[in-house]
Amino acid sequence: MKRVVVLFFFNVLFLGLLELKAQVKVHKDLRTKTWNTIGLRYDKELSPGKWGSVYPAPLTSLHNKIIELPGYMIPTKVGAKFTEFMFSIVPVESCPYCGTGDIPAMLQVKTSKSIAITDKPIKLKGKFIINDSGNDQSEFFLVDAVLILQ
Repeated sequence: MKRVVVLFFFNVLFLGLLELKAQVKVHKDLRTKTWNTIGLRYDKELSPGKWGSVYPAPLTSLHNKIIELPGYMIPTKVGAKFTEFMFSIVPVESCPYCGTGDIPAMLQVKTSKSIAITDKPIKLKGKFIINDSGNDQSEFFLVDAVLILQ
């Protein structure tokens, strides 16, 4: 009987460890007041059949301002170092392309110095630009960005 109890205990322990290993790695929450402000953008039907983005006043107040943001690099090309990439509050394995459900839209980053690719969070400082032109580029840019924490 004692042997059955010990075997049962080890089986439960083993299965529990397998379950822990199989779980998806949870990323660090990088939400800041600035990311929350960027997340205020929403879509609205501007006229019958024509939809567009709406940028509330707190968001437009960031336009052309220098901001700092923590986030994850999302490369758009193959390489080891980048001067242009997308930047998200969540890592690529957490689907930053969704941009819904409390996930703010990504920013397109342009730097003067290359930044080495990393899957760890980094912090950038640069000029925030709202692109409301309706072209196919990102709605938000961080230009002249510099790496301030890696």
